[in-house]
Amino acid sequence: MTNNSLSVAPPGQKTLTFSWITVVFFGVFHALALFAPWFFSWSALGVAIFLHWLFGSIGICLGYHRLLTHRSFQVPKWLEYIVATIACLAMQGGPIFWVGSHRQHHAHPEDEYKDPYSAKQGFWWSHILWLFYHKKEFFDREIYQKYAPDLARDSYYQWLDRYFLLLQIPLGLLLYLVGGWSFVFWGMFVRSVLLWHTTWFINSASHMFGYQTYQVEDGSRNLWWAAIVTYGEGWHNNHHAQPNVAPSGRKWWEIDITWWAIWVLQILGLATKVVMPPKEQPAS
Repeated sequence: MTNNSLSVAPPGQKTLTFSWITVVFFGVFHALALFAPWFFSWSALGVAIFLHWLFGSIGICLGYHRLLTHRSFQVPKWLEYIVATIACLAMQGGPIFWVGSHRQHHAHPEDEYKDPYSAKQGFWWSHILWLFYHKKEFFDREIYQKYAPDLARDSYYQWLDRYFLLLQIPLGLLLYLVGGWSFVFWGMFVRSVLLWHTTWFINSASHMFGYQTYQVEDGSRNLWWAAIVTYGEGWHNNHHAQPNVAPSGRKWWEIDITWWAIWVLQILGLATKVVMPPKEQPAS
């Protein structure tokens, strides 16, 4: 998103830039989501839930996170492109931006200056404010793509990174043609707001609440309710201990819905070189 900004300097940070356009963008979507009850239908609610899973679990968790960021498994390039395109529909940034930011997060977890959404800056900073106060290292394409050189070399990912928001146009038209304004409000605005916040809970709540199975150098936690709303990503301490492992759950009750999708792809022969947890696990 283009930056129309005002220089600010929050405590403990270098000079950042407040992005009014980003605030307005998210503000409009949140405001429009409030009108959704007047367009309610059970089918529209079903569409919102389905798209939350499709864009969230298959797109963000499986695609952006476990496949592109950590390369915890491999799929054919045509399938990789499809999954990355689905992830773009979640409106959480293009693939190079998302992957570059998350690799910075893992390289410098909770560092106040090098982690884009450091939890040491407080709950609301790691949840959403980091998107409002831009730091050049995290939002300048020429800089963040250095953390994702494998994607930056790919012309399709370069295109998606620049124009991912345009994909909302055919999506919105399709929803309107199939179900009218009811599908648009629930499939676009409600779904977007819910998916944003559930994803952001991993940056915020999962670095503050829950339990730790592994000793790590950061505050990552396993948080059961965050795992439910993010299809397995809430087992965050497990992930930070072994970030390149495909399944996030370690105990039988640490349910990881995204891993089920990877497992199905593996059964079909579409997912290969799947990285599994080491056999020796810490005691319960």
